[in-house]
Amino acid sequence: MTKKKPESLTDQIRRAIDLSGVSRYRISQETGISEQSLSVFYWGKGLSMDNLDKLAECLKLTVNIGRKDGE
Repeated sequence: MTKKKPESLTDQIRRAIDLSGVSRYRISQETGISEQSLSVFYWGKGLSMDNLDKLAECLKLTVNIGRKDGE
């Protein structure tokens, strides 16, 4: 049985964008992050920590730090 690789933080943020129901245009307007930067991020490139903070605030995301037993 192969152990599933944990989802990266950026993948989790991309999924949160999808699940939010908020358009990238609206996110761009609310955060000041250009639509081009959001598009590039969405398709696999990184964002600055400042922009990740803005995204997290806009999407009302929190980071929970912890490990599962046995890891």
